[in-house]
Amino acid sequence: MDEARLHEFMGKLVGDMGAAATLANVILGDELGLYRAMADSLPTTPDALAAKTGCHPRLVREWLNAQAASGYMVHDKGSFVLPEEQAMALALEDSPAYMAGGAAVVAALFHDKDKLVAAMRGDGGLAWGDHHPCMFSGTERFFRPGYRTFLVAEWLPALDGVVAKLQAGAKVADVGCGHGASTLVMAQAFPASTFVGYDYHGPSIATANQRAEEAGLGARVHFQQATAKDYPGHDHDLVCFFDCLHDMGDPVGAARHAYRALKADGTVMLVEPYAEDSLEGNLTPVGRLFYAASTFICTPNSLSQEVGLGLGAQAGEARLRAVFEEAGFTRFRRATQTPFNLILEARK
Repeated sequence: MDEARLHEFMGKLVGDMGAAATLANVILGDELGLYRAMADSLPTTPDALAAKTGCHPRLVREWLNAQAASGYMVHDKGSFVLPEEQAMALALEDSPAYMAGGAAVVAALFHDKDKLVAAMRGDGGLAWGDHHPCMFSGTERFFRPGYRTFLVAEWLPALDGVVAKLQAGAKVADVGCGHGASTLVMAQAFPASTFVGYDYHGPSIATANQRAEEAGLGARVHFQQATAKDYPGHDHDLVCFFDCLHDMGDPVGAARHAYRALKADGTVMLVEPYAEDSLEGNLTPVGRLFYAASTFICTPNSLSQEVGLGLGAQAGEARLRAVFEEAGFTRFRRATQTPFNLILEARK
């Protein structure tokens, strides 16, 4: 045994345990409004922050100490500052860098641990709807900043001729829409088009319809409970899958249904977690996050459904291409990418 390597690994493990505990504190700060109360990046004291947020001052002091020890805040002579850069990620929900809301997904992993133990000792299945409720809200809040930042400005323009169709008036299906964040972003940008979001999870559909009404989009945006293989229509200009195809038990069947749902000149936009085609290419911080999430969420959800292909969140472009070619598509390309996503285009 190499004792130096043991100590090095123990240091890494302590760091990871500290990171996990810090994420719990991030969820706390997000829910209590502590980060938002410091978003002006001005110095504050524990007592002042406690008074501003209605929280217990001794616990606020301990929370601030933990934030400083994690490098999330700057401490100087009893005062604490949330720097502008950290505020972008932790306090400002409209920021493209906002991440705090997505920390609730990590909380769900711990809530659901016993369910994963049973899945691993059983048939491998854990359905999306059987997760803790914070999974659903956390997933929406994790993905929404990226959709707001990139979807209209970069992803749709990277597809051949799609923006012109949307501007003129297109029919769009958003499959696996969840709470409808992606659907509503597109609908707000393209008022001549109509949008329907489909998801098999009934509570998510109810939330999405509420979001549409709140946004004043209920006249041309609606959400309907359906699977990826039974939603209606054969005249769509655009069918979208946002961060969901790899979760499905039968992604080939879902792609085949999309083929039938499209017009002859229609397009599928497939947004998937960024991944290379090999494990070695995914041994990165992003790959680490997505493999860990996929163990608890994506792969067991697929295994809970018919076929149970189990692509996983790090499927990679080559495997996704094979899915669409098996479904009958003849054109498939990477349209663009971000550090977190692959944006792929499929045509008949």
